[in-house]
Amino acid sequence: MDQLGPLLAGAEQNLFPARMQMALSLGWHIVFACFGIAFPVLVAVAEWRAYRNDDPDLRELAHTWAKAMGVLFAAGAVSGTLLSFEMGILWPGLMARFGEVFGFPFVLEGFAFFVEAIFVGVYLFGWDRLPPKVHLLSAVPVIIAGAAGGFFVLAANAWMNNPTGFELDAQGRVSAADPVRALFGPSTWPQFVHMYLAAYLVTGCLVASVYAVALMRRRMANGYRYHRCGLLIPLAAAAIAAPIQVGVGDWIATTVARNQPVKLAAMEGLFHGGTAVPLSLGGIYRNDELRYALEIPWGLSLLVTHDPNGHVSGLEAVAPELRPPVNVVHLAYDLMVGIGMALLLLALWLGWSWWRRRQAPETVWFLRAVAVSGVAAVVAMEAGWIVTEVGRQPFIVYRIMRTADAVSPAPGLFAGFYAVLAIYVVLTVLTVWVLRRLARSHDTPAPQEPSEQGAPL
Repeated sequence: MDQLGPLLAGAEQNLFPARMQMALSLGWHIVFACFGIAFPVLVAVAEWRAYRNDDPDLRELAHTWAKAMGVLFAAGAVSGTLLSFEMGILWPGLMARFGEVFGFPFVLEGFAFFVEAIFVGVYLFGWDRLPPKVHLLSAVPVIIAGAAGGFFVLAANAWMNNPTGFELDAQGRVSAADPVRALFGPSTWPQFVHMYLAAYLVTGCLVASVYAVALMRRRMANGYRYHRCGLLIPLAAAAIAAPIQVGVGDWIATTVARNQPVKLAAMEGLFHGGTAVPLSLGGIYRNDELRYALEIPWGLSLLVTHDPNGHVSGLEAVAPELRPPVNVVHLAYDLMVGIGMALLLLALWLGWSWWRRRQAPETVWFLRAVAVSGVAAVVAMEAGWIVTEVGRQPFIVYRIMRTADAVSPAPGLFAGFYAVLAIYVVLTVLTVWVLRRLARSHDTPAPQEPSEQGAPL
């Protein structure tokens, strides 16, 4: 016990830097993961329409996007590699105890990554070297591998939220491990679908925002077709995902209510459980009470039980030390939902205009909204991950293993955090610099005939 004491003290001191390093790595990498899932689809759609319509603008757009896809894939590969090392370095307690169950999806994700890397190279190198149909087909494995890699990582995270596929013996050791059953736990599909749609929202809005800014600078809402296509294709993908995400949000809310009632209570700042519980918007949680919130009668009961008189558990159901930081979870949840509804309104605005006139809104306010939507979508996604990860605390494996018991007791974790921070700063600067150089090659619009202004997409 005398030798164990310093180790426990070291682990307690390391909890903060380990959490900060993991939060930084996940928060940075998840943006590139979104591009890995959704961007290959957008590139393939642009190339397909270019060949179908013999459209040089769309072909040039697809070629530029393909180059950007290669840059983003390389940056995401670096951050993903760092994350794989951090799982073992920062959280050895987790990997030592649950590695035989928890490690399986990471193995599968590695295979998906290799397939994606190979065909990204084929796709980029094959431009103008392969027949058009063959080249377009080479994007299919990239699309499938990107989605599969995202699924396996999300399955691992879903397992941490709702661990299945094993038993614990009398000493708390893992027995009867079933990695396949663990891969398809109760939270896997709702969490994956939620993130899959979020990837299209983030990628679509971010890419569209770049072209919205370019159009505003040149006052060319109906002018340069290259930029209009660059705005409409990704924004259409985001607009399709936005209303579907609302339905998936209901699915994942009921899943959280059933499997993680404490997280749901923190999301709503609900201390006292009961029936006919209202839905709270905004507010600050203080002294076991949510203050200054706007309440929708019966809203929460209806949302999570589909019954206005349904019962919802509150934070009072568990001891204070087993509750997550409520304000962080509650405000992040409200921010995610609020931005999500704003993006839905933007999607409806685009859909209404396209239905009425077969074109995007011409007002500069629409371009301004699209320009803001890129950053807003990223903020919403990051807020959602805060809800997912912080809402599970103090557990790293829900109700089984505390985060403090999994962290490494080794010294020097603060140094690791600063080193990772420096790496990500350099990566961000280099990535933005390269992408801006790609964008600048199309900053000056080419002259166009008036009839080309209304050419179909």
